[in-house]
Amino acid sequence: MPGSPQSRTGRPPVQRAVKRPAAPGPEHENPVLRLHHRLRRAWDRPLTAYYLISGGSALITVLGLVMVYSASQITALQLSLPGSYFFRKQFLAALIGAALLLAAMRMPVKLHRALAYPILAGAVFLMILVQVPGIGVAVNGNQNWIALGGSFQIQPSEFGKLALVLWGADLLARKQDKRLLTQWKHMLVPLVPAAFMLLGLIMLGGDMGTAIILTAILFGLLWLAGAPTRLFAGVLSIAALLGFILIKTSPNRMARLNCIGATDPGPGDSCWQAVHGIYALASGGLFGSGLGASVEKWGQLPEAHTDFIFAVTGEELGLAGTLSVLALFAALGYAGIRVAGRTEDPFVRYAAGGVTTWITAQAVINIGAVLGLLPIAGVPLPLFSYGGSALLPTMFAVGLLIAFARDEPGARAALALRQPRFGRKRGTGGTGSKRSPRSWNTMRRRASAARSSGER
Repeated sequence: MPGSPQSRTGRPPVQRAVKRPAAPGPEHENPVLRLHHRLRRAWDRPLTAYYLISGGSALITVLGLVMVYSASQITALQLSLPGSYFFRKQFLAALIGAALLLAAMRMPVKLHRALAYPILAGAVFLMILVQVPGIGVAVNGNQNWIALGGSFQIQPSEFGKLALVLWGADLLARKQDKRLLTQWKHMLVPLVPAAFMLLGLIMLGGDMGTAIILTAILFGLLWLAGAPTRLFAGVLSIAALLGFILIKTSPNRMARLNCIGATDPGPGDSCWQAVHGIYALASGGLFGSGLGASVEKWGQLPEAHTDFIFAVTGEELGLAGTLSVLALFAALGYAGIRVAGRTEDPFVRYAAGGVTTWITAQAVINIGAVLGLLPIAGVPLPLFSYGGSALLPTMFAVGLLIAFARDEPGARAALALRQPRFGRKRGTGGTGSKRSPRSWNTMRRRASAARSSGER
């Protein structure tokens, strides 16, 4: 046709459509939003809490063993002991604690509730024995230990934390089933008197740090039970008044309170430990001086492998190491809150909330003291510091959280769907049993894949 453009082949050129800009879809959204959505989906998976609790607690314990070995060598040598002395004791306690954790994981909720009263009675009995002359042992001015023979000692107040969590959760769950928690008398009695009895036995030995943790557990249980604001504020005011009196009447506790934010040891080196903890953190830098290269643990920093092990961690692993420890504790706390919030069993909710309050509050108090933000309370970092008496009940409590996380409806269904990838299903025994359709389909897919890849 004249006037119409033609290509070299004599055919008219193909008219191409004008491309329109693609509509914004999920693949074109902001990378930050896409990452947020992926993380949101990962958090909402049914087994997230299970993995966070089991993995986070295992990493904290393993890293704690490494740091105990590094921080305790000089102290052991100064006491004319082998360099691995404290590490071996902590490793033995970790093995026993792992057995307790596995046992707590496999126990049904009914057995956990049945153990509440025996554990409470045992803890009270042992805390009374601490005050008996010839049985109780004083360490660093606090008489809260019982000698078991040789170099092994036990601190019953650590088991009092576990006792209060289990017994308080069982008590509140039974009262909720009977619809009694709407009355303030039933909410307070006998929970608060029993907690005050434990606090009195602990304060007889002078261990105010453990008493603070026990008070935090009590407040956590009351908060989960839905205590009114006036009732909660009243109990908190009484506890604060008692704490003020105990601190004001003790020169040692007043000296610790005055060391908050200290930058020099002060007169008489009263803030020596607090200041050298800051020195250890400051000299660590971003990635630390390396494992075993701490300077402060050479006699400058007291209790380097127990209460101030976080300072040695900051000096040897730097800011990256300390932030990793904080992230692990944050993940553990988040998972515990998630377990407590998603369950329909009142005992599980109270027990999970009590354990989470216990571990989180103790970690905050320990790390806050090392950072100079809180007074030195003398409490170990959970699962991390040296001390078998603190490690054993804490690992049992972590086993409780893992058991509760596994028992969530979504997690239970996800675990039930897990089957062996190859071979027979679970429960099919004998050579004459029929092969399941799933395993047959799996074998057929493997055979077809082999043929398509050229294998014979």
